[in-house]
Amino acid sequence: MISIMALKRTIKLKLGFRRFVIKPILATIIMAICSYFIYSLLLGIIAEKLATIIAIVSAIIIYALAVVALRVFTKQEIKMLPAGNKICMILEKLKIY
Repeated sequence: MISIMALKRTIKLKLGFRRFVIKPILATIIMAICSYFIYSLLLGIIAEKLATIIAIVSAIIIYALAVVALRVFTKQEIKMLPAGNKICMILEKLKIY
């Protein structure tokens, strides 16, 4: 079994704890709290199944926004996505990156 230290020496990959662990956990917490409150608010107003679907869709959107706001990905990583150049231009116009 290859240890993590041996792997880091071999491939010379820098995995920042803050960037790859702390920030995604923070984005997950933000998403969970927001989607819970959205579900709670909708539960008394609309049917339970519809409230669940809306909470799930909003959770996806909130997580994506939190990941962007916390700058989990670099510009180069965003540019590797499909339509990454357009996404990067939009984020630059919004002065996020």
